[in-house]
Amino acid sequence: MNASPSAGLPRIVIVGGGAGGLELATRLGDTLGRQRRADITLIERGRSHLWKPLLHQAAAGTLGIDDNALNYLAQSSWHHFSYRLGAMDGLDRARKEVLVAPTLDEETGREIVPRRRIGYDILVIAVGSQNNDFGTPGAAEYAIALDTPEDARRFHRRLVNACIAANTQTTPLRPEQLKVVAIGAGATGVELVAELHNSTRVLAAYGLDRIDPERDVRLSLVEAAPRILPALPERLSAAAAAELAKLGVQMHTGKRVTEVTASGVRTADGDFLPAELVVWAAGVKAPDFLRDLDGLETNRINQLVVRSTLQTTRDDAIYAIGDCAACPWEGHAGNVPPRAQAAHQQASFLLRQIQRQLQGRPLRDFRYRDFGSLVSLGEHSTVGNLMGGLSKGSLFIEGHFARFIYWLLYRMHLHALHGFWKTAFLTLARLISRPIEPRIKLH
Repeated sequence: MNASPSAGLPRIVIVGGGAGGLELATRLGDTLGRQRRADITLIERGRSHLWKPLLHQAAAGTLGIDDNALNYLAQSSWHHFSYRLGAMDGLDRARKEVLVAPTLDEETGREIVPRRRIGYDILVIAVGSQNNDFGTPGAAEYAIALDTPEDARRFHRRLVNACIAANTQTTPLRPEQLKVVAIGAGATGVELVAELHNSTRVLAAYGLDRIDPERDVRLSLVEAAPRILPALPERLSAAAAAELAKLGVQMHTGKRVTEVTASGVRTADGDFLPAELVVWAAGVKAPDFLRDLDGLETNRINQLVVRSTLQTTRDDAIYAIGDCAACPWEGHAGNVPPRAQAAHQQASFLLRQIQRQLQGRPLRDFRYRDFGSLVSLGEHSTVGNLMGGLSKGSLFIEGHFARFIYWLLYRMHLHALHGFWKTAFLTLARLISRPIEPRIKLH
């Protein structure tokens, strides 16, 4: 059963069940919730959680969403917090209440949960980020942004349907058929095209004998910056570009997209890249509803501005973590980068910070530690750099060791949600079942 509110206990409300929000709700539930020292509530618009760095694999079909997703209702029952289905769309700071939009049935459109208000004593906003199309004409209509598992499902369905249609038609392929363009060559775009190189070849092997992936499938990256992975070290970028070139991925750097159409992508220099599927992976912003959220300070991409304590600048009772927070990075001109490792560190920090607040003890400052970056380049290759005490600076890694570290990061996330033994059993079960399952999702 979910934890039920108890009179007199502090009410801690977390909005957003991504990497940071769900980890925090779970760990607060296991401590304060289990000991009946606070009521913990998670407000989340989705019904299940999938680690966001896995979305490119789900879109390519090399990872099954249902097999790797975590049900919020079950997690709340196991870990002593309450789960409330719904999307935050407003805030009443004077009354300390979160405004939650009505929830509609996906098929009938009927209201299943009415609009409501949920009170809090401490509020944590962890609603993540979404891709920013900068108002580019046609982007919202014709491009898919991999922000949610539903986006990944939609892309994969369209990918499978495109392959089936191409395999059955008797006329020559149109210029855009079986061509995929990813706009934005950050980690998401790079990892997606690398994963698609493998998955389209496996998909064709399952009876689609009229498709020749080497001849018919074309994968492209479009990046406005002079190189791919522009936010990461240049050596990592060069290594990734070399690997993608081996896979036949076309990289168009220094090109700004001005329009997305039903049949391709147009750039500022007049080039037109035919494409049947377009993914928008350029730029990030926090959800629009955070802008002017009852007077809280935000920046130009809607992030809530927080102090080093992770409290919002205008309300000490409200914290923000993860991609939706503009958090100062000590010793750097910019803010803490929007990465899963930052959300994980902030969730771990906030677990102790909230306990200190409830005990009336002085709050501490959050200090982000950059442990480096890893980019998966499909089934057989990964590149990255490690930073910290072990490397005494920045250590470039690639190959099997880098892939193992990438694999380990997800297990660390699972460990935060499930503990050691359940994570070990889940990992073992997936290793056992893998040989008897299709290598990619076929529907």
